[in-house]
Amino acid sequence: MHSLAETADKRFLSFAPGFWPNVNPELWNDWKWQLKNRVTNLQQLEQKIALTREERAGVILSGNKLALAVTPHFFNLIDPEDPNCPIRRQVVPRVEESNRSPAEMADPCGEDSHMPVPGLVHRYPDRVLFLVTDRCAAYCRYCTRSRVVSGVGEQELHTDFEEAYRYLEAHTEIRDVLLSGGDALLLSDDKLRGILRRLRAIEHIEFVRIGTRVPIFLPQRITTALCQMLQEFHPLWMSVHVNHPRELTIEVKAALERLVNHGIPLGNQSVLLKGVNDDLDVMRALVHKLVMCRVRPYYIYQCDLIHGSAHLRTSVAKGIEIIEGLRGHTTGYAVPQFVIDAPGGGGKVPINPGYILYHDHEKIVIRNYEGKIFEYPEQEMAEYSGHQAEELDEFLYS
Repeated sequence: MHSLAETADKRFLSFAPGFWPNVNPELWNDWKWQLKNRVTNLQQLEQKIALTREERAGVILSGNKLALAVTPHFFNLIDPEDPNCPIRRQVVPRVEESNRSPAEMADPCGEDSHMPVPGLVHRYPDRVLFLVTDRCAAYCRYCTRSRVVSGVGEQELHTDFEEAYRYLEAHTEIRDVLLSGGDALLLSDDKLRGILRRLRAIEHIEFVRIGTRVPIFLPQRITTALCQMLQEFHPLWMSVHVNHPRELTIEVKAALERLVNHGIPLGNQSVLLKGVNDDLDVMRALVHKLVMCRVRPYYIYQCDLIHGSAHLRTSVAKGIEIIEGLRGHTTGYAVPQFVIDAPGGGGKVPINPGYILYHDHEKIVIRNYEGKIFEYPEQEMAEYSGHQAEELDEFLYS
């Protein structure tokens, strides 16, 4: 059994064909073949790995909460001998998912209460979340939308696209639209182009973002044709979701670089997960590999209070500890922001180590990453008097 630090491999590897040794490369690289051949049931799982009692019970119960589905590409990253494998923990159900602690909720981010029309979440003043599908390439066991994603949750997603477009047209304060779901990159090129075209026709929408795990679960989907289509709708940004350095394979690196080469800036959002990435060495390896893939580490999320996720949640203190271990010890481009999505719809709240030790109207006392203490004078900003303004104009423009 490997420690987390030992599995934090800094190399880019290919694990294909792995559990599918007889599949020819042409099929393997076909994203539609990957979707059709996902591992989706107990029998398929047990043909490939020896499940623990907790996993077997979790798979049997998974149809009541969040479906099981893992692409062949991602499944090949699983260590079949290690029940604590960080990849396995993310996608193989466990019986603990049936437990519900008092703090957990079906909708921990309060999206349903901020949904003015079906499928459109308007929580922040100038931006919206547009849920365009309820399906993903594979299903993360900590999914914050497990109530609607995969088709077996407590609710169904019924997005009214035309009503959503009318709402966006009427609300001129909206300048930013995030496409999510489910995963928008599972839509066909033509369907996704149609959505982007409609959004681009709304004058006050300045840019569009896509939140996706497809480049990691299904890198074969990131075709040149898809990238060329996306390129038509700049400025377009993309947030990907990588939790562990093992996920950054040669195929994933190529997919991410293909997106960047077509002008799409990439940021990564990780979720802090117990037994997956709650370790400084693992997180350091992850952010360094992301930068090598030209992806900016953007957020580390404290795991949302979704039903049945307690076995995957770690302490907030652990997240602060990881940020403390990154800040000053690696390039600032590789240091993400640790956030908690405030329960019930409060939005993202940044959580930082205590660098401010004292602050009043005269000074601020701060510490750096080494623990050294510094004092900086606070500045009272006073308006220039008329005489001072004349002197300043004479200095600047004479």
